[in-house]
Amino acid sequence: MLVLQSTSKPRLFAEVRTVARMRHFSIRTEQAYVNWIRRFILFHKKRHPRNMGEAEIRTFISHLAVESEISASTQTVALSALLFLYRDVLKKELPYVSNIERARKPKRLPLVFLRNETKRILMNLEGAQWLVVSLLYGAGLRLMECLRLRVKDVDFTYGQLTVRDGKGEKDRVTMLPNSVRELLEHHLQKVKLLHKDDLKAGHGEVFLPYALARKYPQAPKEWGWQYIFPAATRSIDPRSEKQRRHHLSDDVIQKAVKKAIRAARIPKNGSCHTFRHSFATHLLENGYDIRTVQELLGHKDVRTTMIYTHVLNRGGRGVQSPLDL
Repeated sequence: MLVLQSTSKPRLFAEVRTVARMRHFSIRTEQAYVNWIRRFILFHKKRHPRNMGEAEIRTFISHLAVESEISASTQTVALSALLFLYRDVLKKELPYVSNIERARKPKRLPLVFLRNETKRILMNLEGAQWLVVSLLYGAGLRLMECLRLRVKDVDFTYGQLTVRDGKGEKDRVTMLPNSVRELLEHHLQKVKLLHKDDLKAGHGEVFLPYALARKYPQAPKEWGWQYIFPAATRSIDPRSEKQRRHHLSDDVIQKAVKKAIRAARIPKNGSCHTFRHSFATHLLENGYDIRTVQELLGHKDVRTTMIYTHVLNRGGRGVQSPLDL
């Protein structure tokens, strides 16, 4: 049995990170893939992946589903990480990895807040947290899409937001709710002052994707590229090791939403993503065409959007009970 030597570990993971960045993976995807590859190697007693293949992948993934009892989505991420390792990093062609014991993905309808529930939750939020959640509900954004918005992505004239590199690396345009315009403008004035202070302190750079910083050296300090929701403090970028002001942490918003739900005394296990579900459902309730909702949500397939029509059919798919006839 060939054992993965300690000297080869850094080279393997460094190569994984390099290829992940060439493929424009997010830092979270990169970290997740590295962690799953590491677990795969440790599971097989530190054997080098080059000396393993389809059988070892099948055994590991099945183990996760049967013994570790991970969710179906987590199992998919683990398998994607290993396929990326073999096909993109090691350049080792693999046939379809068959006969894997799959974790069952439960078929659940999306949880939706009622309109008055949404208002009660928003009443228990303030400042940037209120603005973020208002955009999740009012524009149908995913949490990270909202936190990654740049100043240039807001168009007050046309009342729209441009979402860059959404799920599947797709751009889309959605509405800017009228009810947030004034507060968002005041918020941006404060953010601009913060950016000016950073520039005076010799900082003020922001992360730019796809090597744009090399192509446009001054762009990272330009106002238009700054995050709409910056973090309270500067931090070290894990890739470039530069001190920058990143966007607001998603953990901050998630905790604030959980706290606001409890304060509003709403007996639902909702989250930030529930506001996106509520956005779609309430638009359909208002009579908007499902294709329009699909475009605003950025769904590739209308069947994904169709799930919200099932949420609308409350009470036995909208059928009147014979007891009420």
